Amino acid sequence: MHNRNNNKYKMKHLKLRINFLWVLALFTLWPNLAAAEFRSVAVQKAIVYDSPSAQGKKLYLLGQGYPVEVIVNLADWIKVRDQQGSLSWIDAKQLVTKNTLLIVSPLVEIKQTPEAGGLVVAKVEKDVVVDLLEPAKNGWVKIKHRDGLVGFIQTSAVWGL
Repeated sequence: MHNRNNNKYKMKHLKLRINFLWVLALFTLWPNLAAAEFRSVAVQKAIVYDSPSAQGKKLYLLGQGYPVEVIVNLADWIKVRDQQGSLSWIDAKQLVTKNTLLIVSPLVEIKQTPEAGGLVVAKVEKDVVVDLLEPAKNGWVKIKHRDGLVGFIQTSAVWGL
């Protein structure tokens, strides 16, 4: 009886160790799993397809600078997700690694400093593409408008991070 309890004790601790290792592995890998990869359209108009082939069905066009999230990379073809959540395929040559952001709020204030009380230097409308200059920090991101204006906008107002 004592040997049987000892075996149960050992099995219980073995299961706990295995579970601990799984949790440790998950937390170790989590930052890599959570980090989305974004690219932007390099050409004036990029055709997206329903399959990784130019013989696939043409779905729609994306304009230059439009950010897309990389889902699958097959070297010549990349499966992407757009801001509306649609999945499609695009020729890899039509994308660049330059990070751009899409304004998703109706009217967004560009601030001189990354703070709610900062001086408003401009306002930008929904669906405008801006360049990402610095990684997001404390809910703000530094951007550059195509007209050359540089400032900060709240991360909640953009898609592409």
